[in-house]
Amino acid sequence: MAVFYNEGIKQFVLSTEKTSYIFYVSKTGYIVNLHYGKKLSEKGDYRHLWYSDPVFAPQHEGDVNSKYSLNEMPSEYPAYGSGDYHEAAFGVEFSDGCRLVDTVYESYEILKGTIEPENLPGLSGGDNTLVLTLVDKTTNLKIKLYYCIFEKEDIIARYTIVENTTNEPVIITRALSLNLDLPTSQYDMISFYGYHLEECQLERVRLHHGVQSTGSRRGASGHSHNPAMILASPETDERQGEAYGMALCYSGNFIARAEVDGYGRTRAQIGIHPDDFKWTLSPGESFTTPEAVMTYTDKGLNALSHNFHNVIRNKLGHTKRRDMHRPIVVNNWEATYFDFNEEKILEIIRSCNGLGIDTFVLDDGWFGSEKECRNNDDTSLGDWLVAEQKLPRGLTPLIEECEKQGMQFGLWLEPEMISETSELYRNHPDWAIKKAGRPFCRGRNQLILDITREDVYNYLEERLISLLSENRISYIKWDMNRNMSDAYSSSLPPEKQPEIFHRYILQFYRLLRSITEKFPDLIIEGCAGGGGRFDMGNLYFCPQIWTSDDSEAIERLRIQYGTSMIYPPLSMTAHISACPNHQTNRTTPFETRAAVAMSASFGYELNPLNLPENDREKIASQVKSYRENADLLEKGDFYRLESPFDKPYSAWMFVSEDLKKARVTFVQQLYRPRLRAVVKLQGLDEKARYEVTNEAGEKIGTFGGDELMFAGMSFEPKSDFEAIVYNLKKVRR
Repeated sequence: MAVFYNEGIKQFVLSTEKTSYIFYVSKTGYIVNLHYGKKLSEKGDYRHLWYSDPVFAPQHEGDVNSKYSLNEMPSEYPAYGSGDYHEAAFGVEFSDGCRLVDTVYESYEILKGTIEPENLPGLSGGDNTLVLTLVDKTTNLKIKLYYCIFEKEDIIARYTIVENTTNEPVIITRALSLNLDLPTSQYDMISFYGYHLEECQLERVRLHHGVQSTGSRRGASGHSHNPAMILASPETDERQGEAYGMALCYSGNFIARAEVDGYGRTRAQIGIHPDDFKWTLSPGESFTTPEAVMTYTDKGLNALSHNFHNVIRNKLGHTKRRDMHRPIVVNNWEATYFDFNEEKILEIIRSCNGLGIDTFVLDDGWFGSEKECRNNDDTSLGDWLVAEQKLPRGLTPLIEECEKQGMQFGLWLEPEMISETSELYRNHPDWAIKKAGRPFCRGRNQLILDITREDVYNYLEERLISLLSENRISYIKWDMNRNMSDAYSSSLPPEKQPEIFHRYILQFYRLLRSITEKFPDLIIEGCAGGGGRFDMGNLYFCPQIWTSDDSEAIERLRIQYGTSMIYPPLSMTAHISACPNHQTNRTTPFETRAAVAMSASFGYELNPLNLPENDREKIASQVKSYRENADLLEKGDFYRLESPFDKPYSAWMFVSEDLKKARVTFVQQLYRPRLRAVVKLQGLDEKARYEVTNEAGEKIGTFGGDELMFAGMSFEPKSDFEAIVYNLKKVRR
């Protein structure tokens, strides 16, 4: 049992293999957080860990000495208006304009297994769920706090359900997913910022008094900030130290923040961004927040990442392809852009013969209407019919040629968008998100379809189902190349307009759920101009995501390093692209591009027709190597060894679960004279010996696991952008 309740002192202990999360119900009915950290005995009385010394603290009824002032209390789910002057997790407006709510403990329930939030993505297959019911006694409004426990992974997933058990409509003004009060502020905040072509850059700053936050109001989780946050002790690094991690299983607007008060206490929160959000809840209705996933370790950032990686790989989503080897794809975008026809694509497909690639993906430009086809980014989004101007015989000849070459066929789509130059827009201008009669913004010359409207949703679902039913398509690249502006729906009444952002995400998930259930053998690769929607919500349906439109190997070192803090390498798509690179104009060795791309879900973004025979041989060898190491690269523990943010090089490794195999990759950025790097490996069996070979299979030597981890392995690069890859195999002492 992962939940232990002591009735005598009303104390709850939530246990995983290595952590404890502890709180109790005070005499005044409030829930007081006592401990989140290293595992403690379930039988202890930990109420002494909370100390209150109230000064100018509001005094509540029945609280003679203000000991239980909400402003002084480490609270589980603080609400606005009852004397807590810190950031609130929950807020409402009643019909008389009152915004005061005071929720106290009513009851609890312990459930076997875990429950995903309704109509939202979430983790599954956990051990136990604790449900706490809170009530505002004045209005009878109820809040249910869900704690879903994954013991082996040291994960607790949390979400909230607000139930309107009053006799009048209630407007929710904020409803965050997770609140965590910590007794100290001696932490660094690690967050992940960026922009298009430079996603998931790591930033680490010391907490200060006041509020620090990261978030998105773009209608998507966004390139600018990723919906995750880590609080780490200043001495914490990849190998040792305390860290708390939280990530939101959601693809829309979010906020992640930490507030430090004058006493040096920290309140950490994550959830739907309260700006541009209100939700009207009629009597009898309920509202469910997205799920937030939290974890703790005292073993460093790699251990924290392992907790996230394991739960994402094994407990997130139900798609058939989640647990299967990922296909090695070649995508034609950088080979042709919009300039192609049937014969040109057939030639590219034929040129894949002998390379061993699994899937050919036809990117943007294949669709249109009778009046126009997609020759640039000004037109045709929404008209999801095969463009006869380019492909007069449809997709069938391409699919048949793929199958003749031993490959499957994939297709690029941007289903959520609409072009003003399209048959769909000419017939339904009101289907776009904007306000008629007002000026509006465009992004990449396109607008967003208002899928919060049922007629728009039905059209899009029917069109996608028809396309997939009529063609043997095994792989979809689902793109989204603009964020939401002019947020207005012609189908929503005035009081519900602030709901559009969240309603849109709910419909997005509904559409993905429909497609993945109807076509279980289909794999969907998520994309949003690269990593603009890289989050656990999207990964629930799309087990891999195009990490960035910047496919250049040296740039990808930082992008993939930052992304790996929360998300497993298996979830990142990385392709070998042509040189000079189309994003940076940089030229890097073919072997280096392979070393970086093969540390994620691997493929190619180039034209095989233009390759010299030597490079074709390298591709065949790379594909063979990836397949031989697929179990290790997709299921092994991933360790970051050296950071490209701190060093002129980067290094990482994969270790199999049984510790018998490992793969170490070292990539030099700019060469420095007389450089010799000694890198300490991780995760090996220190009592074993390992035979080390290079990619060519040549033996480098045999070393002890203790030597490799505690003394290190030497790397001596000779030039810019050089990659060194070693394979390790356990041998007898």
